[in-house]
Formats: sequence, C-alpha cells, structure tokens
Amino acid sequence: MSPASTNEPAAGSPRPAAGPLHRWVFPVKLPEPINPALVKQTEQRAEYAQNRVADKITGFAGSMAFVYIHVIWFGLWIGLGVEKYPYGLLTMIVSLEAIFLSTFVMISQNRADARRQVIADQQWKTVQEEDRQNVELLDISNQILPLTKEVRALADRGRQDGIAP
Repeated sequence: MSPASTNEPAAGSPRPAAGPLHRWVFPVKLPEPINPALVKQTEQRAEYAQNRVADKITGFAGSMAFVYIHVIWFGLWIGLGVEKYPYGLLTMIVSLEAIFLSTFVMISQNRADARRQVIADQQWKTVQEEDRQNVELLDISNQILPLTKEVRALADRGRQDGIAP
C-alpha cells in the first residue's frame, strides 16, 4: 500500500482535527512561536501558574464551546423554571461572570501587548544591526573605490605604453 493511500498523516505533518464537531466547538490551538524572542517570552510567561490559568480561561472563554454551554445553560435555566422571572440569581451569576471575563480579556490584551513589544524590540535590534552593517559596507566601498580608480589608471597607462593588460 502506498503512503498516499493510508489514513495516517505524513511524518512531521499535524494530525487532522477529530471531525467537524471538534473544529466548530473546541478552541483552535495556536501554533508555537518560532521567533526566538517570543519563545523565550512564552517560556517566561509559563513559569507562573496564574499566567497558565489565565491563558486557559481566555482560550476557553473565546471559543464556541463557551457560547454553546451558555446557550444550553440559559435555555435549561429558563425552560426548567429554576427561578421565576426576572431571573435575579441568573442575572447576578451572569454579571459576576462578565466581570471576571472582562478581567481575563484585559489580561489577554496585556499578554498580546507584551508579545508585540518583544517583537518590536527584536525588530529594532535587527534594524540597528542592519544599519551598522550598512555603514560598514559603505566604508568598505569607499576604501575600494580609490583602489579601483588606481587599478584603472594603471591599466590605462599600460595600454598607452603598449603593454597588454
């Protein structure tokens, strides 16, 4: 049987999602960063349990699974008549949840800002290094130019004197 006809993914390629339900319900796992500065920042962030917990919560709260759970929860709460209208307890629970989720959104934004700052700092260092290299190349070019003119003058003089270059 040829490798193309098997159901197994090729070596090194990611495994496909478990199916349409998995793709639509569960959060998508983002790829690991390849930028060395971001890898270092991710490792430093993962050192603290509170950061790992906040990342998991924001990852789940930003998924469709979170939405579906709430649709089912609210539907059952109201449909089964857990409490009478105007749903005071449900309102309080949802308000507290909104407070906590907005805090986690801000934590997530702070994390994104920190990542952008790491990238910007690395890009600035790269620009500075490229600028230094450009100055060095210009200096080398300026040293080569007089030598080239001198070689050309010697070659022209040799032609005038009848000496082949």
